[in-house]
Amino acid sequence: MTGTYLPDAFATHKVEAMVKLLGLDPLDAEQWDFLQSETTQDLQAAPGSGKTTLIGLKLALMADAWTSVTCGVCVLSHTNTAKNEIADRVASLAAGRSLLRYPHFIGTIQSFVHTFLALPAVRAKGVEVRSIDDAAFETAAIRLLQHANYSTLRSYVERQRDGTGIVTGATFTYKDGELVVTGATREPPFRAETTSGKQLSSLKWTLARRGVFRYQDMYAIAQQYLAEHPGIVPAVSARFPFVLLDEMQDTSATQHELLNLVFASAHTVVQRVGDTNQGIYSDAAAVSGPASFPLSGAAELPVSRRFGPQIAAVASRLAVRRPQQVHGAGPDGQVAVLLFDEATATDVVPTFERMAAVIVPEDILLRRPPRVLGARQGRGGSQAYPQSISCYVPGYTPPGRPTAHRVLIDAARAAGTQWRSGADSHEAATELWNALRASFVPLTGEGLPALGRLERSAATPGGKVRILLRELLTHGATFDEASWGMITEQLTVQMKLLADRPLKAVDLEFTPAAAVAAAVGGVPRSSAAVPAVRSVPGTIQSAKGETHAATLILECLEKTGKKFDVTEALRMVAEGSDPQRELKSVQAAVQLVFVGATRPTHLLVLAAHRDRGKRYAEAMIDAGWDVRDLTEH
Repeated sequence: MTGTYLPDAFATHKVEAMVKLLGLDPLDAEQWDFLQSETTQDLQAAPGSGKTTLIGLKLALMADAWTSVTCGVCVLSHTNTAKNEIADRVASLAAGRSLLRYPHFIGTIQSFVHTFLALPAVRAKGVEVRSIDDAAFETAAIRLLQHANYSTLRSYVERQRDGTGIVTGATFTYKDGELVVTGATREPPFRAETTSGKQLSSLKWTLARRGVFRYQDMYAIAQQYLAEHPGIVPAVSARFPFVLLDEMQDTSATQHELLNLVFASAHTVVQRVGDTNQGIYSDAAAVSGPASFPLSGAAELPVSRRFGPQIAAVASRLAVRRPQQVHGAGPDGQVAVLLFDEATATDVVPTFERMAAVIVPEDILLRRPPRVLGARQGRGGSQAYPQSISCYVPGYTPPGRPTAHRVLIDAARAAGTQWRSGADSHEAATELWNALRASFVPLTGEGLPALGRLERSAATPGGKVRILLRELLTHGATFDEASWGMITEQLTVQMKLLADRPLKAVDLEFTPAAAVAAAVGGVPRSSAAVPAVRSVPGTIQSAKGETHAATLILECLEKTGKKFDVTEALRMVAEGSDPQRELKSVQAAVQLVFVGATRPTHLLVLAAHRDRGKRYAEAMIDAGWDVRDLTEH
């Protein structure tokens, strides 16, 4: 990377000064090694090891020393949450804020593929992108299916159980030099030559010409674009001589393939960071060979500052994908097991809440309410017990698809951050407009114009929409209930005029106010509004990356319906079995338990049915765990 940043970017005195400026703890040897590394490498980071803080520190130092005006740093992550956390950290310093602008790029892998590969490919074919969203595609596909041209396909779908998934999951896959229509799992639901197969392909291509795509489509389009324009690869890799990939364990096989193709140049430094033991997505688990993470000889961050030795010992025993001895340097925490039966299952959560109130300091518990996690949300058809969170929490309702108001708020927040950073104001406005169009599709159809075709005169509906978009971009993150209600009412009026049709009420309400405040980065609700130790239920998957004061893992039926995840985790800990020798289904179930068990700072509780968990009680007590049998009280 000669000439892109100053050679003393990571000099000891500069690192120590930045650590002091940011108020960070002193770095250990492993952190120093990664921070000062300027070559391609992988970093395997244990939960709570300060991975994101270290990434932020490295980027701040790099930004402070960057000299090139045409080449930039490319930082990619798997989720918007992780990307936003990194962006917030670098934006806290004046020098770091430069990374939010050209020539640098901080975003998700999905947004990188959109920006540099897929969207240019689509636009080159004269297609106006209306939405890249699975939910918007589903709505459009079901509507189009009603057309007479798709009668055979519609008849087949209606005869199948959950048959609409065939249509709503229609996806482009790049194969043998062309885009083919397959199911969401890359398997074609019909032979291409059948009537239904031809109609499904026609439906998919019709929506594509209208600019309506699924997320996965963009990877196939990007693959085709690179194959047809080989000069793109050296251009992109030259633009980004340094690439940092966060949460690497969750990238899919397709993402791995694309990233390797684009950044395979020997001149590009690629540093990949993550924790393979937290790779809970099945597609990511299938990645192997040259793209596997971490590669042999990878650096490690084995010390967790989130929790102490007790929880660290559990984490070390449940590291199923890659053996790792996690060292706990955080608070002295406690581990407990609650044994229950059918009659006492509903006592598990209240007991956990009382334990948290006693063990966790009150101020910490108020900042981070206790979390209740399970691998499944609702009961299936099996008679096995317990199956899911709903078996423990009466009346628990899994959260549905995000409402239109939540989707728009999230879009306004993301676009607003991009807009205020000055990175690409046009792209920020376009992304927000596309999110808004998708929210109104069920009411307006697909006739709303692209941003570039909106009229500019303030006297026209298009011009008024432009003004409202600017208002959302500039101030949307700080709107209160009244402001949100006012702007969405005005948007609805202008959408009606643009679509030239009457609209029913659209789901853009500000309810509940507290949820919206949280969605746009507002402060938490006052502690007086909720009991001090009231727990928050949810899936383990949804809690990935979080830090809790106290965490309860509820035993659930694993996905094959043959075993129970917490019982399997207790068995592995008690027997000291080799995780690598376990059945794949057991490994997958225990891997989820690992993710949940590494969230808490002070208290980890595992709930298991008495009939299965009692046999491991003695070993748990010997390990210093608190074992409570709820059936005996």
